[in-house]
Amino acid sequence: MYFCQSMSILITVVLYFAVLFGISRLTSRKADNETFYRANRKAPWYMVAFGMVGASISGVTFVSVPGMVLSSQMTYLQMCLGFIVGYLVIAFVLLPLYYRLNLTSIYTYLGQRLGERSYLTGASFFLLSKMTGAAVRFYVVCIILQQFVFEPAGIPFVINVAAMVLLIWLYTRRGGIGTLVFTDTFQTLCLFTALILIILSVVSHLNLTLSEAVKMVADNPMSRIFVFDDWLSPQHFWKQFLSGAFIAIVMTGLDQDMMQKNLTCKTLRDAQKDMCSYGVAFVPANMLFLFLGVLLTMVLGTGLKGDELLPTYIQGTTGSSFFTFHTSLLHFFILGIVAASFSSADSALTSLTTCFCVDIRRQPHHESLRKRTHIAMCFFFMLFIILFRQINSTSLIDAIYILASYTYGPLLGLFVFGLFTKRLPQDRLVPYICIASPLLCYGLDVMAQQLWGYRFGYELLMLNGLLTFGGLFLSSRK
Repeated sequence: MYFCQSMSILITVVLYFAVLFGISRLTSRKADNETFYRANRKAPWYMVAFGMVGASISGVTFVSVPGMVLSSQMTYLQMCLGFIVGYLVIAFVLLPLYYRLNLTSIYTYLGQRLGERSYLTGASFFLLSKMTGAAVRFYVVCIILQQFVFEPAGIPFVINVAAMVLLIWLYTRRGGIGTLVFTDTFQTLCLFTALILIILSVVSHLNLTLSEAVKMVADNPMSRIFVFDDWLSPQHFWKQFLSGAFIAIVMTGLDQDMMQKNLTCKTLRDAQKDMCSYGVAFVPANMLFLFLGVLLTMVLGTGLKGDELLPTYIQGTTGSSFFTFHTSLLHFFILGIVAASFSSADSALTSLTTCFCVDIRRQPHHESLRKRTHIAMCFFFMLFIILFRQINSTSLIDAIYILASYTYGPLLGLFVFGLFTKRLPQDRLVPYICIASPLLCYGLDVMAQQLWGYRFGYELLMLNGLLTFGGLFLSSRK
């Protein structure tokens, strides 16, 4: 039985990748470095916007966000509302700058405005941030496929990871971002199709109509969205809202991965329409995942860990006599996880390759270097995934934002200093300031827990950026 189930899942995945390879073949004809890095600046803005939703959601969202209702109800939507403000800042502050300078890599701005070491520091922090964050996200699909496909066949986790990363390399190695604009659109469509079908399955399992399910979720205590009464709570509205705005700015606006897609649009106006549409769509998209989470607690109860909620429902291991396993539902789940995870991982590897070739080596037109770098990034990506499996001990969505708080904070400080002051930092000190700020943040977090019992949440990102900015300002001159 398990062998047949594994084979049917494998066939589904193979068919999915057959479509991706078909898209890759069509979009990578006559591809060159300009296609790989910027898609020749001919991408339709609406396709970029739709594809970015799937790339942002990733497999982590698919697994972790439904389970967040167990610990924090629907308060995650407070952060999503903050995202909208962040995306507006990106659309009308950052994108005009990037288009005016005609950038391939956004970190080129740091070199022009602050200096050589600032440039290399910003690019290096991105390489570290994106490699770790993308590894966390892709870890999800590898674990799911290991459980349902590779483990029953006796195939070790390392082979699983190597095979998945190889597939990414195969369909992105020629077309790069020019291919991803189209594959992301297909993958986002698969993701939301799977999500909606899973929601309908749970609603049917509860013997409810869709309108009855909406009413039950609205009346459930776990549907609480806003927290204004407890300033010490990590879920307090202003902490979540402001953190969401800054997280959107740094993880999208200061992130080469996400901006590289926006820079494929024909004009600045198209890129702004893309960003605003994407920002607004992010709230209802996450609301669907939280809605699913509340429904799942009605079926499974509240005794599970957050990341276990959806996989447990899909696997059907609750032991309840009324619980039956649906093979088709498992296929939808696998399809959604694979689509979400690959749409974020493939663009991450492309942007890492771009950053290294353009920012570190300064050879954007060297095609053989780009090809070698792409292979090397895939290899390190695989190592990071294997390493994360050994050390992970927290919710995946929290792990991503905690990593972002420490690694994106210096980028936030660098860009804010460059954009909103007319001073020049002592360029030789910039790397030390950017390394000291996250270390100081970690020390403050530990001290606050021991002295006052206060644990920093996502606001750690703002503190990190503020410390970096302060260090740059104190070491600067007019």
